[in-house]
Amino acid sequence: MGASGVRLTETAARPTVVVARRTTWSEFPSLWGLMLDEVYGAVRPADGDLAERGGPRWQNVMLYKDDVPNVEVGVLASGPYVERENVISSWLPSGTAAATTLRGPYAGLDAAHRVVRAWCAAHGRDLAGPRWEIYGHWRADPDELETEIYYLLK
Repeated sequence: MGASGVRLTETAARPTVVVARRTTWSEFPSLWGLMLDEVYGAVRPADGDLAERGGPRWQNVMLYKDDVPNVEVGVLASGPYVERENVISSWLPSGTAAATTLRGPYAGLDAAHRVVRAWCAAHGRDLAGPRWEIYGHWRADPDELETEIYYLLK
């Protein structure tokens, strides 16, 4: 379990449906679940809850735009979305990124981020600032969870 090694990849901009907030690192752990609930409250009625009908299921995303942090919490978009209230359309960044895959419990996320940052430092790769996580579909067994972690490079 843990991070699977770091790779360089070219990322394409990917559409998302999110709630965006400026917060603090100490405040963020208590906010992200509320932000995600707000997104799901908006997208589930719009798609007729496709997951319950065997259609595509949403994949959660968290975009950390900077170190303030300005964050976007939501889902990858599977099609057009009509914005409402705090739930908006956005995009994950495009460009060269250092990435890893965390296989296992979310408790390993901090260590996986450290692995990517250490790899970048060791290979002389400068971080651009934005970084994001794309969560695989939920699994009851934490050992089966997969989370993709990306750091945009300069």
